[in-house]
Amino acid sequence: MFRLLRLGMLVIGMGVALAACATNKGDNYVERPVETLYNIAMDQLLSGDYKDAAKSFDDVDQQHPYSVWATKAQLMNAYALYQDKRYDESIVAAERFIQLHPGHRDVVYAYYLKALDYYIQITDVERDQSTTQQAYDALSEVVRRFPGTTYARDARLKMDLCWDHLAGKEMEIGRFYEQHGDYLAAINRFQLVVKKYQTTTHVPEALTRLVECYYALGLADEAKRTAAVLGYNYPNSPWYKATYGLLTTGKETPPPPDRGWLARVVDPLGLF
Repeated sequence: MFRLLRLGMLVIGMGVALAACATNKGDNYVERPVETLYNIAMDQLLSGDYKDAAKSFDDVDQQHPYSVWATKAQLMNAYALYQDKRYDESIVAAERFIQLHPGHRDVVYAYYLKALDYYIQITDVERDQSTTQQAYDALSEVVRRFPGTTYARDARLKMDLCWDHLAGKEMEIGRFYEQHGDYLAAINRFQLVVKKYQTTTHVPEALTRLVECYYALGLADEAKRTAAVLGYNYPNSPWYKATYGLLTTGKETPPPPDRGWLARVVDPLGLF
């Protein structure tokens, strides 16, 4: 009997404790109208308070999950996270929107925002380019799924920059091999640029570097054939002038300075 009494008191005590916890939680949790929450989030977003805006949009989704406002808030949460430079979290939020609302009229923006999250994290060619490849893949998905939209047009431009960047990485590796006398490895990299990245601004230099490597290996015929391809396709390129000097005098003409990958895309002929 005494043991049962103790057990009963223990259960009652646990019930009181749980009730107190519930009361405390209730004191902190105040459910507000969905329009009020959404407007607060928008005000925070417009004022540049992106961290709080992301939290407020998430509150809309949490407190009113089945409302029309919740669907909008999910996408705006991804945008606020992007603006707050929390790109990985923004990617997750965008992917969640895509999974939950694949037929929504604004799903194109979720795909585009996901691509921007990757694109803005692209690093210079001296570093790993896996993010550049992810950006290219995400941008190409925008183009493939929504070809006639303004998002697709912008995505195509950004895809060109990504492609040029990936080619730049191959050039960086190839130049490293060439500088250290590993000409066969360098040739493989430069040939890859010529074949796979033939629409990029790096091709004239890649052909020039191939001529240099062939020349260093004593493969005069290969060097001449490659120089002919360079001269036929890029007769006014400063890289062709450098190659011509190498083959005619045996002395390499200094190539033009590297202006950076963005400058090569915007001004490929070096006019400015």
